[in-house]
Amino acid sequence: MAVKDPTAVERANLLNMAKLSIKGLIESALSFGRTLDSDYPPLQQFFVVMEHCLKHGLKVRKSFLSYNKTIWGPLELVEKLYPEAEEIAASVRDLPGLNEFYEYHALMMEEEGAVIVGLLVGLNVIDANLCVKGEDLDSQVGVIDFSMYLKNEEDIGNKERNVQIAAILDQKNYVEELNRQLNSTVSSLHSRVDSLEKSNTRLIEELAIAKNNIIKLQEENHQLRSENKLILMKTQQHLEVTKVDVETELQTYKQSRQGLDEMYNEARRQLREESQLRQDVENELMVQVSMKHEIELAMKLLEKDIHEKQDTLIGLRQQLEDVKAINIEMYQKLQGSEEGMKEKNEIIGRLEDKTNKITAAMKQLEQSDKDLLTQTRTIAMSFVKCASSDAQPQYKLVKDISF
Repeated sequence: MAVKDPTAVERANLLNMAKLSIKGLIESALSFGRTLDSDYPPLQQFFVVMEHCLKHGLKVRKSFLSYNKTIWGPLELVEKLYPEAEEIAASVRDLPGLNEFYEYHALMMEEEGAVIVGLLVGLNVIDANLCVKGEDLDSQVGVIDFSMYLKNEEDIGNKERNVQIAAILDQKNYVEELNRQLNSTVSSLHSRVDSLEKSNTRLIEELAIAKNNIIKLQEENHQLRSENKLILMKTQQHLEVTKVDVETELQTYKQSRQGLDEMYNEARRQLREESQLRQDVENELMVQVSMKHEIELAMKLLEKDIHEKQDTLIGLRQQLEDVKAINIEMYQKLQGSEEGMKEKNEIIGRLEDKTNKITAAMKQLEQSDKDLLTQTRTIAMSFVKCASSDAQPQYKLVKDISF
């Protein structure tokens, strides 16, 4: 029997272990039903197996202290081939101890490496929550726990039995859910049938009413057709009579058209005259309105002048009262003292002159008020006369009197 290459046996063993670990991780993760973390045993074993695979055939790096093998050198080269791996490579750079490369007989250099890469695609169905930043991954490689992948016949039988029980329970739940949905569907169908029966009864009643209405409408239609025929006959007779009348009227119109043209020309002439007369009346109305505004302005000015003169008259009356008080006071002093009689007589004379002047001014203001009132009445009477007159010279006369 030929002796096999030990490195080929190692590659085959690692490939089989990778298959078992990936399959077990996917099956357990799907049955587990939640996001995986770093403490999950199948996930830990998957990382251990993958680390063995990646370190198979890795060159030993010499240093001053020891020989060291690292898997991060070739993984970093993936960034150059696949730009979408740039973010992953950037996070890997934060990990300590990156170096390079493999021997020619290494797992990652042979066909088994391509097979493992294909198997890793199936891990897309798993959600994992891991944080490896700052971890020292150059420490001793973990040990593969083969007991997780070696199972006896009894375990297989129990597993199959559990699978069958789970399938039966799933079928039972499915049947119960289906039965519940069918019951709900039957109830809704019953309610729908009741609704349809009610609707059918209502439609039958409406159909009977509609048939009765159709019969009535047919009778009315027949009656209307009879009436329509009678009306049509009468209309034709009336049209014949009207046609004869129209012909007669047309002849009469032709005869009287000349007289109508003359009447039309006369009406146009009267219309022009009335339009001109209306324009003259509107112009006169505008003149009357403007004259009214001017008279109102003159009345307001006269009223203002009267009020000012009345205020002046009130002031003069107050001064007259003051002078009278002074006269009384001086007269009393005159009686009490005979000395200085001459001087006081002179003062009294001057006060009397001032009093006479004030009295004359008051009389003049009263006369002015009377004149203003007379002028106001005259303007008002002129406005009344002007409003009742159509002649424009009277408006000029009132304007001369007002201003």
